[in-house]
Amino acid sequence: MSIRLYVGNLPKEEIDRQELQAVFAEAGSNISTKVIKDRKTGKCRGFGFVTVQNDEQADEIIGKFNGFVFKDSALKIEKALPRTKGQSDEDAAPQQSAAASSTPKPNTSNAGGGSGEGKRRNKKSRRPAGGGSNTQTYSSNNDAVQPDPRWASALEELKQRLAAQTTNP
Repeated sequence: MSIRLYVGNLPKEEIDRQELQAVFAEAGSNISTKVIKDRKTGKCRGFGFVTVQNDEQADEIIGKFNGFVFKDSALKIEKALPRTKGQSDEDAAPQQSAAASSTPKPNTSNAGGGSGEGKRRNKKSRRPAGGGSNTQTYSSNNDAVQPDPRWASALEELKQRLAAQTTNP
């Protein structure tokens, strides 16, 4: 079973897969590397992946190369989180930073997959569901969001004026 390792803090310049492969060459010849690049500029996005054959080799590489200085950047190496269904390598980076504080889990997914499916996902609209209007309803219960204390007195005065205005025809 192959294990994927996340390699973070790569310099954001043009880096070849072979350059990264050369860094890990002394750990063994059966290691594959992948540098994640920006589609528009072709420069490194600051992270990549190394695939090794087993857990022992993965632990050895983490111990040996975590903190290794590569082109003036100290590498951060940890076991990659498993990919979720339909997620490409480019989408995996934001999750890695959140995973730094938790225990990394070994990858159980197919490391070779890359059918191209799932790269474009339907994103939810950021517009309110009620059309284009910007109306919001506020509840008057105490669990609701409290107003900014700096404006609380002005808001209370406004509420009183509005209440007086609606009661007087």
